[in-house]
Amino acid sequence: MRKVLFCLMAMMGVLTLSAQSSVYDFTVKDDAGKDLSLAEYKDKVLLIVNTATRCGFTPQYKELEALYEKYAKDGFEILDFPCNQFGEQAPGTIQEIHQFCTVNFNINFPQFDKIEVNGTNEHPLYTFLKAQKGFGGFDTNDQRGKLMDDMLRKRDPDFDKKSDIKWNFTKFLVSRDGSVLKRYEPTDKMSDVEADIQREVNPVLSNMMARRSIRKYLDKPVEHEKLEIVALAGINAPSAMNRQNWAVRIIEDQKLLADVKDMCRNAPNLICVCTPTEGRFDLDAGLMGQNMMLAAQTLGLGTCIQTGPIRFLTTDEKAKAFRESLDIPEGYRLLYVISIGYPDELPEAKPRDVSKVKYIK
Repeated sequence: MRKVLFCLMAMMGVLTLSAQSSVYDFTVKDDAGKDLSLAEYKDKVLLIVNTATRCGFTPQYKELEALYEKYAKDGFEILDFPCNQFGEQAPGTIQEIHQFCTVNFNINFPQFDKIEVNGTNEHPLYTFLKAQKGFGGFDTNDQRGKLMDDMLRKRDPDFDKKSDIKWNFTKFLVSRDGSVLKRYEPTDKMSDVEADIQREVNPVLSNMMARRSIRKYLDKPVEHEKLEIVALAGINAPSAMNRQNWAVRIIEDQKLLADVKDMCRNAPNLICVCTPTEGRFDLDAGLMGQNMMLAAQTLGLGTCIQTGPIRFLTTDEKAKAFRESLDIPEGYRLLYVISIGYPDELPEAKPRDVSKVKYIK
């Protein structure tokens, strides 16, 4: 009976967690012990940290305060949750902890009541954070990272296979929409944390970094007004000598799309980009496409640029009505299409090889 009850409780916990899709779904206690919904921080970029006042990493408070002072005006917040689970290095009440941090590091970012981040009494917020971003390992090329790895591996050879918080000053970066972007271990460089914060608080950079190729769409056509904004962004892209050697056709007619949807990701709308047959205008057309896809991203739309369907669209009998509707100017050809619509997927970012970039000084 006890096992059955435990299983039921575990299932209820999983169901509750699955219903919570962002940090805004959680309630915490502030430094006065009052309940506070994290929905208060909607549209903010958050860095959530579990801290301690008697840890070797405690001086990070100074670096955290520097980040807060630098980016708070741009909608950045640090949420500090003291935790006494690691070496009992956060003793005392939250009031005593707050006084210590104010006197020694002059912190101005909010501190919350003490919590547990691992185990049976862990706060649901941290259950969620760990489920979103598990432990990625310490950088053992870094001296502090190697020390942490050695220390924890002696206690548990399989410690790195668990998502548990490993030590004080583990950090989670959260986007303005409440999704967890990244996890940092206490040994990670604060300069790397700052670089990610810079991208998130800058609306242009965050939009660029957030864009993904979307291949699944809701069955919902895009509003004409939004398509007009996307088109305007496209034709404002630079072109060689401002010749604007392109022709854009945006398909809203659902009857025309019905014949080609299978070849074009079943998107509710298509953007067709045409360039002159003679000459090389691919770069101009590429800049235009990037502008349109980034504009779509800001409007909550997903896009995917495609060249694969071109042969079908330009030669197949099934696409004849579609092809004729484009009214492509004489001397032009269909170069690529962009599927566009409301996303029905949230793909993860794929790794990027930074070694491809070299700085010549």
